[in-house]
Amino acid sequence: MTTITIHTNHFVLHPSGGVYWKEKQTWLLADVHLGKVAHFRKNGIAVPREVEGSFYQKMEGLLPLFPVKRILFLGDLFHSYQNNEWYLFEAWVKQQSFKMVLLTGNHDVIPKWKFKDLGLEVVPQLEETSFLFHHFPDQDTQAFVFCGHVHPGVRLEGIGKQQIKLPCFYHSPSQMILPAFGAFTGLHILKPKLEDHIYVTTGKEVMEIKEKLG
Repeated sequence: MTTITIHTNHFVLHPSGGVYWKEKQTWLLADVHLGKVAHFRKNGIAVPREVEGSFYQKMEGLLPLFPVKRILFLGDLFHSYQNNEWYLFEAWVKQQSFKMVLLTGNHDVIPKWKFKDLGLEVVPQLEETSFLFHHFPDQDTQAFVFCGHVHPGVRLEGIGKQQIKLPCFYHSPSQMILPAFGAFTGLHILKPKLEDHIYVTTGKEVMEIKEKLG
């Protein structure tokens, strides 16, 4: 894990793709895309079933690490319309005692009232202290933005010209784009500017990459 400071607040970048906001005891999770496996399989695309439970496995590892008062889902909590994954999520939510907030993304097409009936707050964005939490990047605001949507990744090249693509936390001067928390989500390769900070995650560790990226 790597801890960074933004506007005097401390944020822990976890290898899972989540960010823990220490001052608010809050986890930030972007692009979980629950139900995507079932959606693909229904449409004839072969996806391993073990991917389906990855969210709950990840949460079992995250929740004991720090005190948790809240989770902010930064959009695209579900991939599409309601399927069997909804009932797994419903059972999981009922076992938790902390607050959950969904900041709606473009994939969040399930009616808001269904989330509200589970106890989730559903809003398009949330502004708190000097931060704006939203699904989409590049908001026209003076606040520092935490967002998702992009599924950011970078391409690393070795001495022998071998290449590997890894998800990353993309930290520019005005915003932090989180990697997709969900499995089987793909990557959008970005080209960082000189003033950007890139923290790649291998799933087991987070490392800042300082060299020039292709």
